[in-house]
Amino acid sequence: MDALEIRTVFTLKLFGYSLPITETVVVSWAVMLVLIIASLVLVRRLRDIPRGAQALLEMGVEFLNDFSKKNFHCWANWFGPYIGTLFLFLAAANIAGFLTPVPVSVFGFHFEPPFEIKPPTRDINVTAALALISILLVLAAGFLGRGIRGWFRGLLYPVPMMLPFNLMEYGVRPLSLCLRLFGNVLGAFILMQLIGGLFPLVLPAVFSLYFDFFDGLLQAVVFVFLTTLYIGEALEMPGTSE
Repeated sequence: MDALEIRTVFTLKLFGYSLPITETVVVSWAVMLVLIIASLVLVRRLRDIPRGAQALLEMGVEFLNDFSKKNFHCWANWFGPYIGTLFLFLAAANIAGFLTPVPVSVFGFHFEPPFEIKPPTRDINVTAALALISILLVLAAGFLGRGIRGWFRGLLYPVPMMLPFNLMEYGVRPLSLCLRLFGNVLGAFILMQLIGGLFPLVLPAVFSLYFDFFDGLLQAVVFVFLTTLYIGEALEMPGTSE
């Protein structure tokens, strides 16, 4: 299916090597650019008494701070910014397809969108990279929270024979994060393509509210929640809780 193909938009020539820039990279850059511009705009002309967009922004920051302190405790300032950035990127990337113009064909009039925005998280390379970053932070959290000796002792918890299974978790967790996000986003994308092909009028716009918007936000929440859970567990000594 052509809609599932990851197309190359252009190719860069660097030091004699060809570097293909795919639509996934372009949309990811666009998402990051939008987030950067939005952050710069929202923090301009801040008032002592917040209102409008500033009030919403401060509510979001306050929620992130409380969420981070609850899960990461004294390490909240270390991992909180990553969790917030991860959620914003995933939410924007997952719902990017919601902004694609809908083709219209009625009473002899036909409109074909000049472009199609495809969520970059339908590319397994993106979800694998995010999962790898998350699991590296889990490892870093383990060393920070438990110390090197404490981390190695944790591999033997609750009994030494659990060593291979505890090690296996560091391979299973990123694989689970990667495939869960990739599978759900790709599945929703395929369903929208099928609905658009069978029922080109009205229904694509209606179903897009769920598959592109609601489900996209849901998958961002799930990925961030699991990442937070893994980091929080790594910061605590096995068998203890704060």
